[in-house]
Amino acid sequence: MFDYLKKMRGGGALPPAPAPGHVLWSWVGGAVAIGLIAFLTTAVGRPILMAPLGASAVLAFGVPDSPLAQPRNIVGGHVLTAFIGLVFLEAFGADWWSMGAAVATAIAAMQVTRTVHPPAGANPLLIMVLGASWDFLLIPVLAGSVILAACAVVFNNLADNRRYPLYWS
Repeated sequence: MFDYLKKMRGGGALPPAPAPGHVLWSWVGGAVAIGLIAFLTTAVGRPILMAPLGASAVLAFGVPDSPLAQPRNIVGGHVLTAFIGLVFLEAFGADWWSMGAAVATAIAAMQVTRTVHPPAGANPLLIMVLGASWDFLLIPVLAGSVILAACAVVFNNLADNRRYPLYWS
């Protein structure tokens, strides 16, 4: 029992703080990407913006070298988990157990397809809470994640010290 509890105290040091230039670049990238998606939401009159994209922006601009932040993971993770959420909603409804099973299935599916993107884990819950229909898969999920990933590709490569993405497939 004590060995188990000892694991919870950590022991490693905090990672170093990012350089101020990295923080500023991340701030501008996140502002541009989310601002663009919010603008397009208003311009087209359809909700392209969804809360999980804010968390995706943190990864895409704050830690662009992370495997979790790659465009493949952003788009693939969001689309896959939204699909799973819609299937579970259709098949089982939005009960406590189906929400847990949908998120668990989303985690496993992202691991198997190598598209792990933590913000996408919220999609099944969002879909079930909203009672979303199948068109939610295209707008906002696919449209929003593609726009965010495209902004990250363009913006991150404007910086001399960033190369994004690390891989596509």
